[in-house]
Amino acid sequence: MSRSYDHPSYILTTFLPRHVQPAHLAIRAFNLELARIPDASPSAPVRSMRYQFWRDTINSTFAQKPVAQPVAVLLSSVLSSVHAQKNPDQGHRSSNPPPTLSKSRFLRLITTREKYSTNAPYSTLASLESYAENTYSTLLYLTLSAIPLHSLAADHIASHIGKAAGIVAVLRGIPLLAFPPPPNHHSNTSSLGGTLDTQRVQQGAVTLPLDIMAECNLKEENVFRYGAEAPGLKDAVFKVATRASDHLITARQMLRSVQEGGDVGHGFEHEGEEGHEYSPYVTEGDDDRTQLSSISSSDSGKSVEQKMEVERAFGVFMPAVPTALWLQRLEKGDFDIFKEDLRMRDWRLPWKAWLAYRRRMF
Repeated sequence: MSRSYDHPSYILTTFLPRHVQPAHLAIRAFNLELARIPDASPSAPVRSMRYQFWRDTINSTFAQKPVAQPVAVLLSSVLSSVHAQKNPDQGHRSSNPPPTLSKSRFLRLITTREKYSTNAPYSTLASLESYAENTYSTLLYLTLSAIPLHSLAADHIASHIGKAAGIVAVLRGIPLLAFPPPPNHHSNTSSLGGTLDTQRVQQGAVTLPLDIMAECNLKEENVFRYGAEAPGLKDAVFKVATRASDHLITARQMLRSVQEGGDVGHGFEHEGEEGHEYSPYVTEGDDDRTQLSSISSSDSGKSVEQKMEVERAFGVFMPAVPTALWLQRLEKGDFDIFKEDLRMRDWRLPWKAWLAYRRRMF
């Protein structure tokens, strides 16, 4: 499934530790099942039923009673494997239990996908970032848990990469959502009538943030009428793409700083939220209650630990590579979102990914 519908993720699988690859493929397959629901089910009631099916499937899978569905069976196998693992490198943080795949994160993916399944535009650029955090960043958190690795530095970098990837995914989908293919005439769903959400899915939509569209004086009807030549479209795409690029630049700077023995440079906005609770660093051989901040070696100990963590997590950061490549192609095409080559596979990805992995920098 990943090879056909999510080729970059399939290519990047090889850069993950072998024991993490099944989990990565299962997580991505689950995400694809959710992403394909709006296309397969233009009717709102049917979409709702499909999302509820996946909620029930996740609940039963975590209860060790998976349904007879390929992705559910794969997830069940992965859960059994991940939960049985012990992490030998977590000794410096003995107050943290070995991380496991989180059911709440799978459910968050379902809820977020369902919320935006009608292709309604995002109210603000911040709401688009929130969508990306709750989908693409969450996919990276789940993969980190499969290593297993529970790290403030790794999660923080993954958050920025996921936000960039999510924004790019929305930009890539604009031409297909604005001008959807003809409806399936064999479908039992009528193309006439229905709710506003159903009509939006069938007739096309522009999913750029409304605040950016207003700022660039871009009107949805002009996109339908003029396509790539719609006044303000390139400016709006430029502003949104710039935010994605900013997240990649931030992630790159954070990674380089940690690799050089420094800190990530700023606080993690999601620290303290569910799944992002982190215990203080403690020294090996000391009492677990003794924090490194209370001794002279605190900074160096924390830096070494973070450097080790991002090294173990680097394979999970690799989606930054295809994200950056696509943004470069968009810039080269003068931010014309309708250019045909933006929807084609980038033949450079395997080579660029290998080079990034070897250099440990995306």
